[in-house]
Amino acid sequence: MSIKNIKEKMKFRLLPALLVLVLSSFNSPKTTILFYGDSLTAGYGLSKAQAFPAIIERELNGNDKNYKIINAGLSGETTSGGISRLNWILKEPIDIFVLELGANDGLRGLPLDQTEKNLQTIIDKVKQKYPNIQIVIAGMMVPPNLGQQYTDRFKAIFPRLAKNNNAELIPFLLEGVAGNKDLNLPDGIHPNVEGHKIVADNVMNVLKPLLN
Repeated sequence: MSIKNIKEKMKFRLLPALLVLVLSSFNSPKTTILFYGDSLTAGYGLSKAQAFPAIIERELNGNDKNYKIINAGLSGETTSGGISRLNWILKEPIDIFVLELGANDGLRGLPLDQTEKNLQTIIDKVKQKYPNIQIVIAGMMVPPNLGQQYTDRFKAIFPRLAKNNNAELIPFLLEGVAGNKDLNLPDGIHPNVEGHKIVADNVMNVLKPLLN
């Protein structure tokens, strides 16, 4: 048998294997994770590449590219604003919805019953569009200068929503970051680059079990 014939046979044997490999790469659907929040998600004062959703994307896609991360954070966003732009955001199919809203309601001293109602409306709309979606709720706190009763009631909103909706809870998104001037921008509210790395860890602790 000539070398040319051997090469031809090897080519035809390799072709199906390569075809299967290519097709399998197209047929492996990506898991899409949507981060829906305010300036904390958007990465206020930083580039989007430095915000915690981008850090999570790099960690998840270290070896393969099987996760698509959407950063739908908007600085200054309230729960009411979150409702108004939700339909447009939900046009793209998603698998995991990470809800990080409410902090701006609290900082403005808005009525907490309305905040909780708005967050529930967002959850209901997401579930209506994608019934099999997994929801993660980011717990938040507000400064004590708003009064002990208000701060306690605000903090209780997030675990209650998680329980009522069978959602996963990040107990406090800014755990290990809030109040630490070395981990925040000069405003004392928004995490800096190092702070976002810790926030990413806080989120990943809850997110990872959903991906296994």
